[in-house]
Amino acid sequence: MAISANRLELLQIADAVAREKTIDREIVIAAMEDAIQKAARSRYGTETEVRAEINGRTGDIKLQRLLLVVDDVENVSTQISLEDAQARNPNVELGDYIAEPLPPLDFGRIAAQSAKQVIVQKVREAERDRQYEEFKDRIGEVVNGVVKRVEYGNVIVDLGRGEGIVRRDELIPREIFRNGDRIRAYVYDVRREQRGPQIFLSRTHPQFMAKLFAQEVPEIYDGVIEIKHVARDPGSRAKIAVISKDSSIDPVGACVGMRGSRVQAVVGELQGEKIDIIPFNEDPATFIVNALQPAEVAKVVLDEDAERIEVVVPDDQLSLAIGRRGQNVRLASQLTGWAIDIMTEQEESERRQKEFADRSQLFMEALNVDEVVGQLLASEGFTSVEEVAYVDLDEISTIEGFDEETAEEIQARAREHLEELEGKLDAERREMGVADELRSIDGLTTAMLVALGKEGICTMDDLAGCAADDLVGWTERKDGEVVKYDGALSEFDVSRADAESMVIAARLAAGWITEEDLAEPEAAEDGEETDSVEAEDTAPALEPTGRVHEV
Repeated sequence: MAISANRLELLQIADAVAREKTIDREIVIAAMEDAIQKAARSRYGTETEVRAEINGRTGDIKLQRLLLVVDDVENVSTQISLEDAQARNPNVELGDYIAEPLPPLDFGRIAAQSAKQVIVQKVREAERDRQYEEFKDRIGEVVNGVVKRVEYGNVIVDLGRGEGIVRRDELIPREIFRNGDRIRAYVYDVRREQRGPQIFLSRTHPQFMAKLFAQEVPEIYDGVIEIKHVARDPGSRAKIAVISKDSSIDPVGACVGMRGSRVQAVVGELQGEKIDIIPFNEDPATFIVNALQPAEVAKVVLDEDAERIEVVVPDDQLSLAIGRRGQNVRLASQLTGWAIDIMTEQEESERRQKEFADRSQLFMEALNVDEVVGQLLASEGFTSVEEVAYVDLDEISTIEGFDEETAEEIQARAREHLEELEGKLDAERREMGVADELRSIDGLTTAMLVALGKEGICTMDDLAGCAADDLVGWTERKDGEVVKYDGALSEFDVSRADAESMVIAARLAAGWITEEDLAEPEAAEDGEETDSVEAEDTAPALEPTGRVHEV
């Protein structure tokens, strides 16, 4: 069967567009069919249901009008009675469609222009979908491209089958790209947007350095060495923590390479950025000491709850530990995830002496004893009057220079002081209007009630409306630094679990919830919440739900 030149040209155009845009040929043919359908509707009436089919082998165009089979015909342009339909095809049932052939369509100038717009739009959408599907799975990869243009400091990169953008703040400081330059960058995000998929690239992302090392160090690529953390000050300095799964392989040496060849290859790509390679350790103290290299550390004190650590360094190592403009300690903090306070040995000694003097003074005033007794209690590790009042008597009587009678007197004075303090605090609580009912909450002391009152938490309902963060505080990471926000009870030794228990007890007492509510399992499972989600109408213009019978 011979194919006319016109039909052959139609298929050739479809093939050419599919190759150029790297999309399926069927998508191009479907776009042509939609264009023909739109032109036919403008010719036969917009309410007419028209279907166009292009034979992918011969290029033949078949144009049909669809009529819905119904009992009572209301619109002769779109419906046909069951009796008339069965006269044409006995197998037709209600709800089916009768397809009537239409004569070939002669495109006018306006119809042709409209058809062209439909085809261009469909092909562009298919190209965008292809580009998004291709690059959405490449997030986290390093890609190579050619600089296409530079707009207001943002670099537009030709990636071959897509176009990416390196925003100005994602470029290493002081590096300049011109049209035609080759560029290597990290794909950190791919989004669907109105103007098409946007591929966001970065040269400052910490994982860009990790991927570069994976390309240069075979042991990282093979998984023998793992990069645990990366912290960067782009263009200036970086720290990278590595660990080896094979005890016979030195992770730091493998990353440095023979005469520094491997690390220098990465440094060259990053415009001379200095890189400290740190051995990772599961012990936070050891890891933080390693991260502060090249500074030497004398002592560390960890606060695991606040993820904060105090680092004591020799006096001559202070500037080295802090680094220029605080760079070394800032990168070490980002690398480890801990807030780091650095002090010299002299500063730490002065602080300890001040703490010792403060505790001694506290015991002297609270217990009405002389300086020697106060210093003896402080030197034995007592930090509060409560400890002195309720510790075993033997722990006091065994202090050098003390006997059992002295110990009993000290404990009696301590308890008397606490009772006096309790009376003052209770009076302050009542003056603030803090309700007596709050005393029924386990774990709340009078001092805590005063602290709650200062924050405006005076009734059971007030406490029931709190979250655990309101009581014990919370931490946030800002610009690589851990920032701690205090809660109403931050000055007390209250854990997050204790705070949650207090809030739950208050809600039970206030009648907000019942014991049965706590016992009931969660009713909704993940994925069941569908009421608020509206499905997009992505159906094509014509999708008959019934069977189609050609006549």
